[in-house]
Amino acid sequence: MIQEEYRPEGLERTEDRPYLESLQGLMRACEEQVILQARCTLCDSDHNLYVHFGFMGGFIPREEAAMGIREGTVKDVAIITRVNKMISFVVEGFEERDGKKVALLSRRRAQERCSAYLYRTLRPGMVVDARVTHMEQFGAFVDLGCGVISMIPIDRISVSRIRHPDHRFVCGMRIRAVVLSVDPQEGRILLSHKELLGSWAENAAQFQAGQTVSGIIRSVESYGIFVELTPNLAGLAELTDHAEVDRYVGVYIKSIIPEKMKVKLAIVDMGDPLNKPAPFTYYFDGDQMDRWVYSPPESTRRMEEIFSD
Repeated sequence: MIQEEYRPEGLERTEDRPYLESLQGLMRACEEQVILQARCTLCDSDHNLYVHFGFMGGFIPREEAAMGIREGTVKDVAIITRVNKMISFVVEGFEERDGKKVALLSRRRAQERCSAYLYRTLRPGMVVDARVTHMEQFGAFVDLGCGVISMIPIDRISVSRIRHPDHRFVCGMRIRAVVLSVDPQEGRILLSHKELLGSWAENAAQFQAGQTVSGIIRSVESYGIFVELTPNLAGLAELTDHAEVDRYVGVYIKSIIPEKMKVKLAIVDMGDPLNKPAPFTYYFDGDQMDRWVYSPPESTRRMEEIFSD
């Protein structure tokens, strides 16, 4: 489990409050070099960031605003978009600016400490907390701690295929993920998510033949319509008119066949378009996953993931 000090930005700790409520608290934070979080209130024309503590202000020079800014690997837009968001930092000292005493802060140092810790401690199969920061067609980007970003490829988000990560997540969402690989040389941590959403059998156990349930059309093929029953379970329905991808439907469950990992469906009613991600449930609550088997024992097909260095 990742140390609480290196939590994703936006996840506040009650332990921070004594440091953030007075000048004496900030001075103690400077001495102890603890990582704190507060809301960024301003980015000036030189891309310096400002934090307001109530009793005094905090100043983060541009070169201290993010890991990689000095080296030119991070663009200024990464600074601008911090406004009105919680950011991590360490207190480096104090100085007079425009006749007022301000705290000098560094987000870069907090990120470098967190990054070093992550690359030192993370191993494949570790289950970590993360916070979704932004999404692209190919995957979801998440904050592992202090604004250090990792990615979940779109095909790793769930077994049921989706066209865009925003069909499963929303920005700011707190999620869990499994570490796939850690590459300090490339500066890359790759994550997965679908293993936490349960096996075929665990998901299929929610349903019985003869039931009529809600589903989401995920693709329309020449041979049938794939309907998502849960993020890790989809069934195949017969072709019907007016089927649209990412639309809710009512489906009758004709049969559930573990040997073939199949659920046969019949669409009985067309519903509304999907306008927000469908809810999901985590089936694994541990901190380390060494092996994940999706296939039921009866199936001749084998779908599994073995996590190893």
